Amino acid sequence: MATTDTKDEIILILKRTGPSLPVHIAKELELSILFTSAYLSELLSEKRIKISYMRVGSSPVYFIPGQEPGLEKYSQHLKSKEKEAFMILKQKKFLKDDVQLPAIRVAIRAINDFAIPFKQGEELFWRFFTVSESEFKEPTGRRAKPEMKLSTSEQSEPVREEGQGIQQEIEEKSDDTLNIFDEKTEEPKKPLHHPAYPKEEQDPKTYPKGHKLKEGAKKKVVKKKAARKKQDNKFFIKVKEFLTDKDIEISDIEGFSKSDLTLRVNIQGEEKLLIAYNKKRIIETDITKAHKKASELNLPYIVLSLGEPLKKLSNLIEAVQNLEGIEKIE
Repeated sequence: MATTDTKDEIILILKRTGPSLPVHIAKELELSILFTSAYLSELLSEKRIKISYMRVGSSPVYFIPGQEPGLEKYSQHLKSKEKEAFMILKQKKFLKDDVQLPAIRVAIRAINDFAIPFKQGEELFWRFFTVSESEFKEPTGRRAKPEMKLSTSEQSEPVREEGQGIQQEIEEKSDDTLNIFDEKTEEPKKPLHHPAYPKEEQDPKTYPKGHKLKEGAKKKVVKKKAARKKQDNKFFIKVKEFLTDKDIEISDIEGFSKSDLTLRVNIQGEEKLLIAYNKKRIIETDITKAHKKASELNLPYIVLSLGEPLKKLSNLIEAVQNLEGIEKIE
């Protein structure tokens, strides 16, 4: 399937299913998550689709402009305090920022998909994302003290005000932490340009029976895999930008791994195979591998790498350019 056809198929899937995770789109396309993420990245750069601030695991949600209300079905994946802020804002529709509990003020800034900030004079308010600002009438969301009926045994005990523990904890933090309440410096986080991938966790099945993986070690494994995936996607973007600068059009993706990228490209109307190696030095076996793949597809080929080839390899390539054949003396 050509690149353009695949991207159009993704748009059709999103129109039919609404906001979706990369893993669900990949299943519909019957492609790997890596290929699907590459296509989503291109659609995002072309501004044909949008990406959520929210993460489900470690993956964003992709959707077509105008499908924002469909993001609400993913609100169940919000963290505890963020979900609380979501529910309060959904119920009230509008909230005045400076009268909310500190924890809610922090959480509401983290749900950029659902909480839209606006100002009335010098005061900051938040509106639920499906509610129009024109519906705003008067400040709402002031903290109300709940009515509590105490039993005789409880009346002698002091009532702890809601959020008091959170407030005390925040006050003990540094001034830098408190800057999150500064309206002038607070800005919604921008989504990553490239897609993220589903969260991978260490599989306990790979360990001997009875073995317990330390928490720190588990986090290290997950972080290492996430960094590797980010690096792989960065390489794809780097190759794509290089080809764009050279006016070379990508017509299809033949293969994509952490070590190399194989693409069908169009150069001045001629289709060629391009093999890009994600390393600084290529060797003879890399050239052989590229030649074998190009021969299978009956296409001329180009090789890219992150650095210059070894001198002896360059000399060999130059030497065989005009070589017509090698024959054995009987």
